[in-house]
Amino acid sequence: MLADADVRTSERTFTEFVLTDTVRDAIGELLVSSPDPVDDIDRSLTWLRVVFSALPIELLQGILDFGRHVDTAGVALVRNLPVDPVLPMTPVNGEPSPLKRTFVAEGVLLGLSQLLGEPVGVTTEKRGRLVHDVVPVSTGALSQTNQSSAAFLNFHSDIVFDEFGRFDLPNPDFLVLNCLRQDVSGEAVTYYADARDVINVLATDVVETLRTPLFRLNAPGSYVRDVAGGAAVLSDPIPIISGPPSAPGIVVSANGVAGLTGEAEAALGELQRACRAVAHQVRLESGTALLINNRKGLHARSQFLARHDGHDRWLQRTYLRRSLWDIRYRSTADSRRVH
Repeated sequence: MLADADVRTSERTFTEFVLTDTVRDAIGELLVSSPDPVDDIDRSLTWLRVVFSALPIELLQGILDFGRHVDTAGVALVRNLPVDPVLPMTPVNGEPSPLKRTFVAEGVLLGLSQLLGEPVGVTTEKRGRLVHDVVPVSTGALSQTNQSSAAFLNFHSDIVFDEFGRFDLPNPDFLVLNCLRQDVSGEAVTYYADARDVINVLATDVVETLRTPLFRLNAPGSYVRDVAGGAAVLSDPIPIISGPPSAPGIVVSANGVAGLTGEAEAALGELQRACRAVAHQVRLESGTALLINNRKGLHARSQFLARHDGHDRWLQRTYLRRSLWDIRYRSTADSRRVH
């Protein structure tokens, strides 16, 4: 098990955006009386585009540039966001809270999301919901999933999987994490390791190994648990790193990667060590959101104390694609939800 002290802060700074109190309150006033945005998602996203036009032009362009340029940072923190006036107990089962009466958090999550891409759901992850409630669940405390708390969630990218072993097209381009409630002791840390930084600290031969199709990704824990009966389900052999050195892509499954040779297995160990060496970190609290490019780097989360008593850490998450077009082959009747 990895200790939090094993993770150090990179000199590469991530982007940070801060709303003024005036802008925060203006957006919050509009969101507090709004219905659940997922009830009519296309209409809601259109309305949220108007709502978030209240952002100052410099801040708005900064978020848009974060999403559209290859040379920008891979992670951005947004502070001083509107929050729900009353928050019910944190759900303990990973499902949405039936006691939540306002939808400010959902509006913030999807309002930021629509600046980056199109929200998508996957039928094997949170039953295809567009808004995921990410909370510690007692039965998953030691798992390599979003239910965990007692285990360090290793550096990974969020990967969507299908029964044909495909891990490429369905991957989210971005994910957004909005914090509704910080963990009780304030110890949970989210880490992000930019692939550019990782490559800079790895030996050349290790990078070459990681660029070779010598790795099989295990399907996400939710798929393995709910569909495969607990058995590992591995992809076809793929490289971990791809693309030009100035803008590399990287992909690692949280639920494990199998190296096909001893050299490949050793490279995986070096990769995780490099991520810990270059990662920057943030402690998410109510009113903050993290924008993560799922292709430019890998993210992780420290272990933290969870009591499963309604006061635990509560995030909401959405997966984003820049376009729905290239995942149309696996769409359900709802084009935003895929198999």
